Amino acid sequence: MKHQTKSCGKTISALYFVAGFFLGSTAASAADQGLCRDIARKYEARRGEFTSLEVNNSLFVAAEKSCDALTAMVLDDGASLEARDREGNRALARAARAGATIVVRLLLARGAEVDARNIAGSTALYLAAEKDKTQVIEVLINAGANVDLPGRSGVRPLAAAAFNGAEMAVAALLARGAEPEAVDSSGKTAIAYAAGQGWANIAARLLAAGADVNRPQGHGTTLLAWAAGHPDEVGEPQAVEVVRLLLAKGARLEDADDRGRTALMAAAEGGHPSIVDVLLAAGADRSARDKDGKTAADLATDVALRSRL
Repeated sequence: MKHQTKSCGKTISALYFVAGFFLGSTAASAADQGLCRDIARKYEARRGEFTSLEVNNSLFVAAEKSCDALTAMVLDDGASLEARDREGNRALARAARAGATIVVRLLLARGAEVDARNIAGSTALYLAAEKDKTQVIEVLINAGANVDLPGRSGVRPLAAAAFNGAEMAVAALLARGAEPEAVDSSGKTAIAYAAGQGWANIAARLLAAGADVNRPQGHGTTLLAWAAGHPDEVGEPQAVEVVRLLLAKGARLEDADDRGRTALMAAAEGGHPSIVDVLLAAGADRSARDKDGKTAADLATDVALRSRL
């Protein structure tokens, strides 16, 4: 392990100057430079005593905290770009998830594998997409990242971004060739996640990019039904906006899933009166029955809503 003969303060200051000079700027704006200097001083005070495991752990901290100078120092001290944390993430993945753009560039320049996957199968690009880190997304794709490489449960970066409402990440991924109709292991495409979570702007982007408004998703569920039967944590106004968007784009009212259930039935069962009203106004058939012979009224758990149907 290398030892420095210069004073701690001078060494850290020089490191930050050099990193800024060669990388074109200081660390990412989100980084707390005071925190980085404090971490770096503590590291340098004990660096001669550290095991390889501790050096690698220091790399994870430096990468995640956007400490570019410390990242360079720890790499020079022998930290491995292939070292993994308990989730199987390498330093590149942790930096990408944190939006540490300069650190991501530094790690890639040092030879980090751009498409390395963690235990769940997620790449650095996938983690950046989840967190809407558009600058990192651009850097990773420019370095050769596979824009459609699946992560957890076969979900691709585009779908991960859509689920989390990461609109700028969705836009960046689409602009760089992400496939809007790619299907994951559950049979869903990215727009199903956007529709189910009430992200109308993202759904609109995906439709404009070629997503099929009437393509059956997992278990044959339509996009309209995904939006109509949204989970309780999704606000009703947001879900209504998605339903109106899908209808305007030609979503078919009476398409049914594998159980024979339509969007109106999904809204009734979920207890969403505003969506029931929108669907009825659009001409939804309240007399339609599923494969068990139940109508939307039969499936409604709310008494008032049942009476409206």
